[in-house]
Amino acid sequence: MSNSSEYVPPKVWSWNKPSGGRFANINRPIAGPTHDKELPVGRHPLQLYSLATPNGVKVTVMLEELLALGHRDAEYDAWLIKIGEGDQFGSGFVAANPNSKIPALVDRSGPKPIRVFESGSILFYLAEKFGAFLPKDIKTRTECMSWLFWQMGSAPYLGGGFGHFYAYAPSKMEYPIDRFAMETKRQLDVLDRRLAESEYLAGGEYTIADIAVWPWYGALAKGLLYGAGEFLSVQEYKNVQRWTDRIAKRPAVLRGRMVNRTWGEPSSQLHERHDASDFETKTQDKVETAAS
Repeated sequence: MSNSSEYVPPKVWSWNKPSGGRFANINRPIAGPTHDKELPVGRHPLQLYSLATPNGVKVTVMLEELLALGHRDAEYDAWLIKIGEGDQFGSGFVAANPNSKIPALVDRSGPKPIRVFESGSILFYLAEKFGAFLPKDIKTRTECMSWLFWQMGSAPYLGGGFGHFYAYAPSKMEYPIDRFAMETKRQLDVLDRRLAESEYLAGGEYTIADIAVWPWYGALAKGLLYGAGEFLSVQEYKNVQRWTDRIAKRPAVLRGRMVNRTWGEPSSQLHERHDASDFETKTQDKVETAAS
């Protein structure tokens, strides 16, 4: 790029034009609601408002895993939040999550509702509430929490960095793609080295660390994220591949990744989940058949 075409930042930035890219219609530099809209409430103790992005999948997988262990109080209603249409800026959603990002959870099992936002916080809340997928001994528990926080800190470089500039930006730019491709491959190497010495991230036990990391880096390892598998040579990370494949076979994971999903094969989409039977009767292929 020649010097004459380089961007020179103004002394004071102002929002005076669309940012461009796939999500330009929902990007803005202020918080708070844009419209009044209350959230629906179902019959179960836990109310989830989400979409099956990697961050959303973390929570639906966790809830399905808890139900698989027999925790009946983990029953939940999963309501679809269409982020491309700005549902996350409705007044009810902003009350549940002032950051206007999915997922948001409201626990109505007690005398007063408890809101929980940020996917890592939701996983930790559910793990403590039900005493599952969070090791009790201090050494393994700390290892688990370290990897959980690793994911929360690393994924923005993968998503907002690499994913944005590689897949969503209005034009391809060499510098940011190279910069964030380098960081994404470094992260994959971090995971691969850990998984060379450990069955799961915290040790020999499947935990919320794996539940948090898998939707992002498992999808990346299989070329399902940003269409970047070949570009990043993801097949080289053999230990990540082994770990990814093992988790993907878990029945609760298979169910969890379907919830609030609105793309892919219709049989893999369960737009909303209000009962365990919905996986058999209300996937999008069955909904479309019934409507025809």
